[in-house]
Parts: sequence; structure tokens; C-alpha cells
Amino acid sequence: MRAEGGSRTAVLTCQGRAVADGSSAAGRFADAVAADLLRPDERLVVEQVRAGTPPKGVAARMAYESAKACASVMVPRTIAADDAIRDRPGGVASQLVLLGAGLDARAWRMPELAGTDVFEVDHPASQRDKRDRLAGRPSLARSLTFVPVDFSRDKLAEALAAAGFQTSEPTTWVWEGVVPYLTPAEVSATTAAAGELSAPGSRLVVLYLTPNARASVGVLVARTMSALARQRSVWADEPRRSAWTPPKLAALLATHGFAVTRDESLLAISERLGLPGTRGASIAHAHLAVADR
Repeated sequence: MRAEGGSRTAVLTCQGRAVADGSSAAGRFADAVAADLLRPDERLVVEQVRAGTPPKGVAARMAYESAKACASVMVPRTIAADDAIRDRPGGVASQLVLLGAGLDARAWRMPELAGTDVFEVDHPASQRDKRDRLAGRPSLARSLTFVPVDFSRDKLAEALAAAGFQTSEPTTWVWEGVVPYLTPAEVSATTAAAGELSAPGSRLVVLYLTPNARASVGVLVARTMSALARQRSVWADEPRRSAWTPPKLAALLATHGFAVTRDESLLAISERLGLPGTRGASIAHAHLAVADR
């Protein structure tokens, strides 16, 4: 994370959602807000991918291929997380906490959140960047609160309490794009905080990576290509710091009162949904777990 600006990973995932909007998984995936959250130069890449017109030049082509690949990851990931929000036993929770929200658009695209208080938790620099991009756009949620937290040093419980979070209310926690960039100790601390703050009936949705040497090599290759193109790698300020096996993650969640009810790789989710063209280590080794208490 760069202190002076927002997350480059958040921009890439937003580009992936914008690429997929209206062109993939019709009736199951839509994010018309994503493109509006992008700067003009960031939106140009999306338009090129949607039109199928690769640009010339190494740097421009890398941005094109990254956005294209990200779209295939974002579709199953977003559908599965959205479904977990909707199908919680008892219905959509009265509180939704987005841990590491980035440029997430759920509060602006999901009418199901009309009766939900949404808390977006993220690094202060990311939140400043996002609020500037939103330019006052109203949300569809009952309420929306930005909660600035640096996961590496701030206390999540204290920040949420100050923001009006109610520990007596069932909560759905969505931890969608953060775990790989935290150390195991930071993941454990955040999980413990979520457990302490969660009333019975709460749900935790976690996206994580399983150990995979090929994916690590892929990141190294991407960094090398960025250097050759004289571009800063998207992972330069947000290196991957942890990976988990499904049993190890389930054990951690169980320690803090959450029982995993389903855990699927994004590849398995894609195949279940009948999504075409989804392959590669990044999608096979990314898992989404849903745990209830």
C-alpha cells in the first residue's frame, strides 16, 4: 500500500469487474458501477479489452492482459461472495462489514442492502482515493460508514466501535481481497477481532490463496516484465505474505467461533456456474470459504 494514494490492486480488480460487466455470466454477474469508479486512463484499458483491440507497446499490452485475466477471476469470486451475502440463514444481515473494501461497489449496486448498515474498512489512503472517485454518489444501503484501518497496526474492534458497529446484531463479514497480503499473525488477529465482535447468526466470507509454487513464479515473472517495460509492478507495494490450506484456515476460523460451511476454489465455482475460459493457477489456487456461527 502506498501512503500517498490508493491501492493499485484495487484498481486492477475494479477494471476486471468493469470488463466483465454485461459480457460474462449474464443474469448472474453485473457491476455497472465499476467503470464509474475508474479514472479515464484506467477506463481506457477496460474499453480496449471489451472491444478486443490489444494496444501496441509492452507496457500497454501488459495492462491489457492483466485486466483481461482479472475479469475471469472477478466473475466467480464476486458471484460467490454476493451469494453468501444473500443466502445467509435468516436472510441478509443487518450489518455488512467489508474488510479491505478497496473499490468494492456492493453498497452502490446491491438493492438487497436497503435494510443493511454497511461498514467499509480499509487503509486511510485507499478510502481517501475511493471517496474522491465516488464524488458523493449515494449508496443503496440503509447506511454507509467508512472506517479507516491499517490492518498491520490498528485495532479493528476499536475502529468499528467508534463507527457505530453493534456487536448485538448479526453481521456478514466479507474479507475478499486482503488475506494474501497479510502475515499469518495479522490474519489471525483480524479473525480473532471478527470473532469477538460477531453475534450468533453472523457469517464470515474469506477469499484466500492456497500454497502454490507456480503462482509465486508467475508473480515473479510479472514483476520482471514490469521492470523490463519500466513500469512499477502492481505487487510492488502489496506483496503476498500468506497462503493457507483449507484445513489450516478452517482450524483458525473454528478457534474464533466460525464453522466453515463451504470452501471452493474459484475454478470449481467457475465450473459449477458454467463459466467459459477459466483456467490457470491463479483461479485454481484461490479459494472462497464461507463460515457461520
